[in-house]
Amino acid sequence: MTAPDPAPRPDAPRRRPLWVAAGFLLTGLGVLGLILPGFPGTVWFVLAAAAFSRGDPRWEAWLLSRPVIGQLVRDYRAGLGMPLRAKWIACTCIVVAVAFSVGRIPVLIGQVGWVLVGLAGVAYITMKIPTRRPPTPGA
Repeated sequence: MTAPDPAPRPDAPRRRPLWVAAGFLLTGLGVLGLILPGFPGTVWFVLAAAAFSRGDPRWEAWLLSRPVIGQLVRDYRAGLGMPLRAKWIACTCIVVAVAFSVGRIPVLIGQVGWVLVGLAGVAYITMKIPTRRPPTPGA
């Protein structure tokens, strides 16, 4: 038996346009992530879907109906993880981005911090996100 949904907050309807605006902003960042190497895309689409779900379910349905994007978000929500190839690409992009940018940081502590951020990203992808295996033929 599930707990009943809490009563909606009285200010919730006023916030819906803000959630929709946030959804569009996050969708734009996701599109940039598809274009720019080293900039993630999927995370922004996941966040956009969450924002749209709070603002207007029609926009969430629109995002989820996009051919590639919708599948990525649905897979994330279902806990299916990332394909191994996508993990390799993501980790490689993080390493390349950190390697090319760390020299531009003038302070040693900033450089160390940036490398640690990159390592944390790679560790999260490799250890926390499940690897989705391809479906077996005949299954």
